[in-house]
Amino acid sequence: MERLPILSLITYSPLVGAVILFLWANASPRAVRWIALVASSVSFLLSIGMLLAFDPHRSGMQFSETFEWLPELGIAYRLGVDGISAPLVGLTTLLTLIAVIASWEPIRHRVREYYITLLLLATGMLGVFVSLDLFLFYIFWEIVLIPMALIIGVWGSANRVYAAVKFFLYTLAGSLLMLVGIVALYQEYFQQTGVRTLDVLELARGQYSETFQFWAFLAFFLAFAIKVTMWPFHTWLPDAHVEAPTAGSVILAGVLLKMGGYGFLRFNLPLFPDATREWAPAIVVLSVIAILYGALMALVQRDFKKLVAYSSVSHMGFVTLGIFALNHAGLSGAMVVMLSHGFVTSALFLIVGVLYERAHTRELVAFGGLARNMPVFAAFFGLFAFASLGLAGLSGFVGEFLALLGGFRAYRWAGVLGTAVVILAAWYMLRVFQRVALVRAPGEPPDPDDPELRLATAHGVPPIAGGSDAHHAPVDPRTFPDVNWREALTLAPLALLTVWVGVYPLPVLRLIESALDAVLAAVTGSRL
Repeated sequence: MERLPILSLITYSPLVGAVILFLWANASPRAVRWIALVASSVSFLLSIGMLLAFDPHRSGMQFSETFEWLPELGIAYRLGVDGISAPLVGLTTLLTLIAVIASWEPIRHRVREYYITLLLLATGMLGVFVSLDLFLFYIFWEIVLIPMALIIGVWGSANRVYAAVKFFLYTLAGSLLMLVGIVALYQEYFQQTGVRTLDVLELARGQYSETFQFWAFLAFFLAFAIKVTMWPFHTWLPDAHVEAPTAGSVILAGVLLKMGGYGFLRFNLPLFPDATREWAPAIVVLSVIAILYGALMALVQRDFKKLVAYSSVSHMGFVTLGIFALNHAGLSGAMVVMLSHGFVTSALFLIVGVLYERAHTRELVAFGGLARNMPVFAAFFGLFAFASLGLAGLSGFVGEFLALLGGFRAYRWAGVLGTAVVILAAWYMLRVFQRVALVRAPGEPPDPDDPELRLATAHGVPPIAGGSDAHHAPVDPRTFPDVNWREALTLAPLALLTVWVGVYPLPVLRLIESALDAVLAAVTGSRL
C-alpha cells in the first residue's frame, strides 16, 4: 500500500463525487444522495485500509507522497501521516459518511448544491490532516472555511446568516494571522540556510531566536485557538452549532474543532519549542477557564443543542490542557479526548437532530418520558450522555483521565480544578438525560403510584401534569416514533467506537505513542 497514493485517493475521493454532481446538473435528489454516499464510502474504506496497514512501531511519516510543484519557491506536493494525523483522517472519513446519511431525509432544499458543498468540505478537512507542506496546508485550511460557512448560512435555521458570517470572520481572522506566521517562518528559514522551503519537517530543524519563536508561535496559536474554541475565542461556536443543520454540527464538532488541536501538535510544539514552554503556563490557565466556563454555561442552557455546544468548549479545554502540560500522559489524553469527542459529541448532535425532526423544537422543557415510547433512542442517548460525563468504561473517561493526569503532573492546581469540573459535567448531562428520557412527558397525567404525588396530595397541593414546565411544550413527545434505520445507522458505529475505546484503548494509545514521543522530544530538547 506504500506504493499506492492512498492519501491522495482518500483526500480526493469526495472531490471526485463533488465534480460529478457539479457536472450532472439535472441529477435527481435520489441520484445526488447515492453519488455522495459512494464517494464518501470510498474515502472511508480507503482510510480503514490505511489504518490497518499503518505501522505504529515506525517513527516518522508513512504513506508519503511527494512531487515538485513550485520548486523555485520551495513549494512541493507533500503528503504523509503519522500517529497523530492517521486516526484523525479515519475520524474525518467516518463522520463525513455519517453526515451524508444523516442528511438523507432532512435536507430537501437545494440537495445537489448541499452535497457538493459537503464533499468539498470533506476534501478540505482531509487535506489539512495529510499535508506536510505549509503552502498546501494553508490552501486546504482555507478550503474548509467557505463550504462550512455555506452549510450554516444556506441550510441552517432562522439566524443562519448571522452565525455563518460570525464563523467566517472569526476563522478568517485566525487564518490571516497564520498566513503572516507562515511567511515569516519561510523568510526566517531562508535567511538562516539560504534554502527556500515550506516542508514542515525541514522547517522544524531550524534554529530560531527566542524573540522570533515568541511572535511566530502567537500567530499560529491564535489561528488554532479560534478553531479549537479556546476561551475567550469561543463565541462563534454556540451560534454556529445552533443554526447549522444536524450534519453541519456533526462535522463542526467532530472534525473542525480537531483541526485546532492538530495544529498545536503539528506546528506550534515542534516548530517553536522554546516559545511553547514559555507560553504553556498561560495557555493552561485559559484551558482551565474554558473547562469551567463551558460546563457552567452548559448547566444553564434550555436549548438542547446549545447545551451540547457549550459542553464542547469544556471538552476542548481538556485537549489544550493535555497538550500544554507537555508530558506524555497529557499529550496522549489530548489525542484520546479529540477522538472521543468526535464520537460522543457528534452522536449527541445526532440525538438532538432526531428530536428536532419529530418536535421541531430543541427546548428541553418540551420533552420528557421518551424512554417509554423511544427505548432505542433512550439507550443511545444514555450511552453518549454517560460517555460525555466521563463514565469509566467509555471513551470519555480514558482521555479525560490522561489529560487530567498530565495536567496534575505539570500544574497540580490545574489537575485539581479540572477534576472538580467533571462533577459539573455529570450534573448537566445527568439532568438533561433525566429531563428528556425519564421524567413525565409534558401534559402527561401523573402516575398515581408516584410518591411525590402522594406527598403532594397529603398536603393538599395539586400536582401539575408533566412538571412545572409543561405549559411550554408545543408537542406531545409520547407520540414520537423511535429511531428509524437511517438514524440507527448513524448512531451505531459511534456507539461501538465509544465502548471499544473505553474498554480497550490500548490500540489507540499504541497508534499515537511514537508520534507523540517525537513531539515531546522536540519540546523538551529545546533551548531553555
